[in-house]
Amino acid sequence: MLELDELVRDFGSNRAVDQVSFRVSGNRLTGFVGGNGAGKTTTMRMIMGVLAANGGEIRWHGVPVSAADRRDFGYMPEERGLYPKQTVLSQLVYLARLRGQSTADARQHTLALLERLGLADKSAARLESLSLGNQQRVQIAAALLGSPKLLILDEPFSGLDPHAVDTMAELLREYADAGVPVLFSSHQLDLVERLCDDLVIMTAGRVVAKGTADELRHRDRPRYHLITGSPAGWARTVPGVTDVEELPDGARIELAAEAEPGPLLAEALRHGPVHAFTPLVPSIADIYREMTAA
Repeated sequence: MLELDELVRDFGSNRAVDQVSFRVSGNRLTGFVGGNGAGKTTTMRMIMGVLAANGGEIRWHGVPVSAADRRDFGYMPEERGLYPKQTVLSQLVYLARLRGQSTADARQHTLALLERLGLADKSAARLESLSLGNQQRVQIAAALLGSPKLLILDEPFSGLDPHAVDTMAELLREYADAGVPVLFSSHQLDLVERLCDDLVIMTAGRVVAKGTADELRHRDRPRYHLITGSPAGWARTVPGVTDVEELPDGARIELAAEAEPGPLLAEALRHGPVHAFTPLVPSIADIYREMTAA
């Protein structure tokens, strides 16, 4: 498990990361979301030791993370950092050897990754000759070399076509299922909703929400869509109801956090037939917009 405890990073008088705390657990995909300048990339760089923290602590398996630990972490930076004039296979084999693999093992592992990522026919090509999407796939392959024990991926899905996104999602799930903690940032909230077990939302350098996707969806007052065939303004008189948006065929109704929906449904049935009574569960995009609103 990776743990961040009250992490701080200043750039002069600007506090880019302000007492950030969260954990990334094995067997789980953790989505890291926030607007531009929220502090996500700075936080990831501190995890990897690219930037020093000005306060707080980063722990790996309960003890402060070390340089030796970080050698076993797979990292994909937001900016591509590979050699544009070198061939795909040669530079990935070189990077795998830097991670301790023999030349034979590095070549075998690299070829398997390229095959999985749909790049087997590009292994002899120079990186600069590839499309931006394929360059992104090579950068992903570089992060997955050497059997990483933790994956830190900054915008790994950027520039990928839908088929490549599906392949990458499958790969990340396989690593998580094998016990590798995975933290990745993305602006594609629909993808985060589909993939993530846990979510961390940052804005202005601070964590404003964290937890499982289900916990975040149900953290606020429950809301229901009631369809009765006519406006349901009478719902305002039901104990526990905090807000009613009347509709031509019913209402959208908000309850207090501790209120049960049973009395509302019973009162609806007393007023006539009920055609539908459905919980309104916010999407991750809805939660993100609410938590990051100025």
